[in-house]
Amino acid sequence: MNNNEKHPLEPFLPTNAKLLMLGSFPPSRIRWSMDFFYPNLQNDMWRIFGLIFFGEKDYFLTPDRKAFDKERIISFLLEKGIALSDTATEVVRLKGNASDKFLEVVASIPLAEVLEKMPECSAIAVTGQKAMDTILQIIDCKEPVTGSYENFVFEGRDMKLFRMPSSSRAYPKPIEGKAKAYEGMFQELGLL
Repeated sequence: MNNNEKHPLEPFLPTNAKLLMLGSFPPSRIRWSMDFFYPNLQNDMWRIFGLIFFGEKDYFLTPDRKAFDKERIISFLLEKGIALSDTATEVVRLKGNASDKFLEVVASIPLAEVLEKMPECSAIAVTGQKAMDTILQIIDCKEPVTGSYENFVFEGRDMKLFRMPSSSRAYPKPIEGKAKAYEGMFQELGLL
């Protein structure tokens, strides 16, 4: 029996993107509050963005607070030049949950093809260990310490690889601490 699961979303790749943020793979659809990246209300990515850019962690929630506001998020990402995708395009879930620990990556992001669509992109940020392990199989780079970056060259392009804390609540760090790490990255890239 084939338990392979293909990625349900197309990469979000604004042509003006300076930063490509890569998670590992979305949770099962039952956990989604919107049809976009980081859809789970229990994931704090959009709260981290809200804290950093608007001083309000609930900025990207819908008025009823039951979902993230996809249109508001997309508008913000287009304005800032931030792209989103995942390092895995096909996985097998070894258990029926969203834990990276139980994801077996079958196919990875076609990075050269993705970056070709974003000529200004000079940085990749990964948001978890599975994403880091997967990207390091594609690029030649030393693994950065969480909250920092390493320089690398990919197909003649000088780039930075950032290792950000996971936005999952399973990662034991307060949201304010995670936001501080992300804020440093956005400042380094001139996005803040």
